[in-house]
Amino acid sequence: MRMKILAQLSLFAGLTEDELDGIDQRMVSLSWAEGDRLYGAGDTAEHFYVVAAGQVKSFQSTRGGQDTIVDVLAPGDFFGAIGGGARPSTTQPSTGLPDAAQPVYAETVEALVTTCALRMDTDLFRQLLLEYPQIGLRVLDTLAASLASARSATSSHAAATVAQRVARTLVRLGDRFGQPGASSYGILIQLPLTRSDLADMTGSTPESVSRVMSKLRDDGVIDSGRRWTSILDRAALVAVAGAEG
Repeated sequence: MRMKILAQLSLFAGLTEDELDGIDQRMVSLSWAEGDRLYGAGDTAEHFYVVAAGQVKSFQSTRGGQDTIVDVLAPGDFFGAIGGGARPSTTQPSTGLPDAAQPVYAETVEALVTTCALRMDTDLFRQLLLEYPQIGLRVLDTLAASLASARSATSSHAAATVAQRVARTLVRLGDRFGQPGASSYGILIQLPLTRSDLADMTGSTPESVSRVMSKLRDDGVIDSGRRWTSILDRAALVAVAGAEG
């Protein structure tokens, strides 16, 4: 089963069956139930993960206790320790110098639904990058795209209204996770994201998000349920996302 999953991952595209078998031998498969934590911010960064089935969210917490969702990840996406990780901001009492402890994860990752992921020790993953430079280039391309997207989102959020931020987030989720359905259902996003999750993703409050979602639903732009959202009129949603004021 792991070999079948590896063969479908774009990260390992072009590798032979023997090469995939060598990668498979370095990985273990693990599963988590909805709400389970794969790892927490501040934990020692020891593993590289690839989502095989399900969905996970990564988020960071501010000092005030506010969570900010960094990303939602689906099958084929990778995360975890790639080459370093954040360093703990502690000092050695005897010298006052930074602690040379191992890198730690900068974010917390939690299963949105029942999830299976393939996991590899960081040292083994680094060896893999040395053996297959093409994998390293794909990792760099993905990280560069993610960084550019994060910067763009931060910049656009700064001057945007709550309605714009919610609309932009829904467009992005629809483009990435949406499943085209019957005409009456539009683009179906089957992600169990709560209003609090959307508030974390848009830098808003659950109450403000609920008001925007209700308005979009009343206008026939979206429909939504407990564990899904459907974009009924993408053009109208894009217009809200780019509207002035």
